[in-house]
Amino acid sequence: MRSIHIPTEPTPAGQPHPLLRLGFRPFYLLAAALAALSVPLWLAAYRGLLPALPTANVLWHMHEMVFGFAGAVIVGFLFTAGRNWTNLPTPAGGQLAALALLWLAGRAAMLLAPQTTAFVVDGAFLPLCALAFGRVLVQAQSKRNYPILGILVLLSVANLLFHAAANGWIALSPLTPVHGAILMVTVLEAVIGGRVIPMFTRNGAPGSTPVTLAWREKASIALLLATMLAWVAGLPGAIVAPIAFAAAAINTVRLVGWAPFATVRVPLLWILHLAYAWVVAGLVLLGFAALGIGSASSAFHALAVGGMSGLILGMITRTALGHTGRMLRAGRAESAMYLLLQAGALGRLCANIVPAAARDYLLLASGLAWSVAFLLYLCVYGPYLCRARVDGREG
Repeated sequence: MRSIHIPTEPTPAGQPHPLLRLGFRPFYLLAAALAALSVPLWLAAYRGLLPALPTANVLWHMHEMVFGFAGAVIVGFLFTAGRNWTNLPTPAGGQLAALALLWLAGRAAMLLAPQTTAFVVDGAFLPLCALAFGRVLVQAQSKRNYPILGILVLLSVANLLFHAAANGWIALSPLTPVHGAILMVTVLEAVIGGRVIPMFTRNGAPGSTPVTLAWREKASIALLLATMLAWVAGLPGAIVAPIAFAAAAINTVRLVGWAPFATVRVPLLWILHLAYAWVVAGLVLLGFAALGIGSASSAFHALAVGGMSGLILGMITRTALGHTGRMLRAGRAESAMYLLLQAGALGRLCANIVPAAARDYLLLASGLAWSVAFLLYLCVYGPYLCRARVDGREG
């Protein structure tokens, strides 16, 4: 495992430090650091070793994984992709630094500050990022990407609702906005995944012929949205389950059309396909949970730990390589990250079904495997993110 070295190379006059030149750089780094630290903190609190910190509260754990970790990656990705989509600058330099510091302040507030302060500080991050991202889309009239902006706005609202519910300010279970946020992120994964996974597969797996059909793409996203709305609205299981199963079925057909079996020798590709398979599994489990078979916890851990985190790790390795001017090739470190994450996802799911005596051991092993995957990312990719592109280009 390579150690992190923050370079001291001079920054050209008029340019920000490489870390602040494009959104993926600080936010991928920060998200990986949170992933590497927060789950061990949660496990220590779960075992009673940190009773004085809010890490002992499962609500803290859920919030930080969804709105802290995933929120940072989504913002970093959208700021980076948004510049490509519009040919307009997204936050960089001082503006990007201010948003990154606000994100850090939100993490500190969730740990140490009074509830109202945490609501204000943490709650401000996603709306300000949505405003910055939306300004670029509107200026470029990039109407195709307005729905993605809408998802970011809804995530902002869900975060504010979480704070209000957790603090008892509204009569709502804090689980509802967390579940809604995970399902919204799943919709975002389906939108972005449909754009890039077939393209990456076609370009990176010689001989593959991924197929995308417009009606199937639209139907898969529509059924995911319907699943989200039905679950969050608390509709009867007899209504939720068929919608979730239909979403799982069409997304299975969609995934098979993307030629996943052509990617088995290309880690940068199979991680994306396997993570999307976790999305399908999570939808199936959600349908059964709606019928009282199994638990919602299993469904949402499949969606979040296997699906969301798998796609995040696949994308933050691939996009970091590409946007720092490196070859799109996974080495042993990347393969280790991907396998550790899969072990963590599978172990976390199994922890819900094994006897109680084995549950804590599986929670510990799966949590550590998941966190070590992101620690490895931090060690390998930290220097990449803190240095200028190797090809001398901007970004």
